[in-house]
Amino acid sequence: MAWGLVVMVMIYALGHVSGSHFNPAITIAFAVSCKYPWRQVPGYVISQLAGSTLAILTLSPMFHGKQDIKFTVTQYSGQATDLEGFIWEFVTSFILMLTICGVATEGAAMLFDMLIAGKITGASMNPARSIGAALVSDKFECLWVYIVAPNLGMITASKMYGLLWSPPSENLDKENAKIA
Repeated sequence: MAWGLVVMVMIYALGHVSGSHFNPAITIAFAVSCKYPWRQVPGYVISQLAGSTLAILTLSPMFHGKQDIKFTVTQYSGQATDLEGFIWEFVTSFILMLTICGVATEGAAMLFDMLIAGKITGASMNPARSIGAALVSDKFECLWVYIVAPNLGMITASKMYGLLWSPPSENLDKENAKIA
């Protein structure tokens, strides 16, 4: 739960600077849904991946070397399969993005998702978090799940939210166009 609380604090601290874009899946989902300019996506994704990697590199000496940072690597626990991991990461990422679309703050959703899927997949929901830890620890097993599932889950949630809800002024404009 600690990292969920840290992200929540970072959202409050830096949300006004970057829009709290710490997660490339969120940035990509917003771009796919036309809520964020595509021209800014590469810079944000590179910054997110660099930030994640630098964070893990900072933790590494604090925990006496790469072997001791194993807890930061998102891997399955127990007997989870790729399909189970994919579904968990898709669903938790979907919940996170749906919450972001609805209330524009994801800290509480992250805590909820972490409580549900944390023990099974690590509840990454963030490709940058998983890639950074994999690069530093040299553990790449199942990394594709932590890249693909969060992106698909967040894109699906963002698109679904856009279909279900549009701002009241847009609804009125559409209704007025039908009448005219």
